[in-house]
Amino acid sequence: MQLRNLQIPAGAVFAPMAGLTDAACRHLMADHGAAWTVSEMASAKALNFNDQKSFALLKDAHPHGLYAIQLFGCEPEALEKAVLLVREKGIRFDILDINMGCPAPKITNSGAGSKLLLDPPLCGRMVAAARRALGEDTPLTVKMRIGWDAEHLTGVEVAKQCEANGADLIAVHGRTREQMYVPPIDAGAIAAIKQAVSIPVLANGDITTAEGALTLLKETGCDGVMIGRGALGDPWLFEQIRAALLGEEAPAEPTLNQRMNALRAQIYEMCEEKGEWLAMPQARSQAMHYMKGLRGAASLRRYCSMLEHFTDVDKLIDAVYRLQE
Repeated sequence: MQLRNLQIPAGAVFAPMAGLTDAACRHLMADHGAAWTVSEMASAKALNFNDQKSFALLKDAHPHGLYAIQLFGCEPEALEKAVLLVREKGIRFDILDINMGCPAPKITNSGAGSKLLLDPPLCGRMVAAARRALGEDTPLTVKMRIGWDAEHLTGVEVAKQCEANGADLIAVHGRTREQMYVPPIDAGAIAAIKQAVSIPVLANGDITTAEGALTLLKETGCDGVMIGRGALGDPWLFEQIRAALLGEEAPAEPTLNQRMNALRAQIYEMCEEKGEWLAMPQARSQAMHYMKGLRGAASLRRYCSMLEHFTDVDKLIDAVYRLQE
C-alpha cells in the first residue's frame, strides 16, 4: 500500500488506545511486524495551550518502524494550529491520524471523538484543516466508527467527507458509539463504507487471530486491518497476520519463555522511559494480558494487580513458571 510518500509494509496496524499504547508497547508491536503504530491521542486544544503532558504523549525519541500521532478535537482552527505546533516542537511522525471514534464520555462531551460523527460536514472541515497544516507530503488518516447510534449511522457520509477533504486512509471500528465495545462488530457496515470511497479502508474490531483477520477482510473488502486490544499481551499476532496476508507458512506459537521475556522487556522499557513510580501502576494492566490462557490465570492476574516495583515482575514470572509445571 502506498500513502503519499510512504510505502506501507504488509501487516496489520496497531491501533491507538488511551493509557495503553505508550512507547514501550508500540515498540514491541512494531518489532513483531505491525505495519505502523499510533500514539495515544492528544487534545488539539491542550496543545494550543502549550500543555507539556499533551506534547509528551506524542513524543517518541526512537520510534520503531512507521509512527503515527493521533489528535482529537472538534474545532478545525485549533486542530490546524496544533499540527503546526507539533511540527515546531520537532516531534517526529510519519502519519497524522484524527480521532473520530473514541466513545469515552470525557471526549464526546467536548464534541470530539465519536461525537463528530453527528456532523459529517464538520468532519470534512477537520480533515481539511489538518491537510492545510500538513502540506501535501504527509499521509493523513482518520479513525472512526460506523455511526453514533442505530438512528445515526453516518459512517458512509463521514467517510466521503474525509476523502473529499484530503484524508488518505480511513480505519473503521465496526460499532456505533452507543455500542461501545459490545456486541460483535458489524462487518456489513464496514463494507458499505469501503464501497463508498476510493481511498484505502482498514477494518477494526474483534480480531484476535490471523484467520479472523482474513475472514474480516473477505467480508468487508477492506485493504487491511487494524488491531488494538487483541494484540495486548500477544504481539506475535502481527507476525501471524503478516504471514497470512503474504501467503506464507504460519510462524510457530510463542513459547512460555518468549512470552515472559516479552513481558519483562516491555515493563523494563516502561520503567526506563517513565521511571518506576509512574510505570509500574500502568504495567499492571499490561501484565494481566500476558496471563491469558495460562494455568492459574485468575490468581496470576491478582498478582499483576499488586505490582509495585520492577523486581516484582521477576517474582510474578517465577509464579507463572511454578503454576505451569
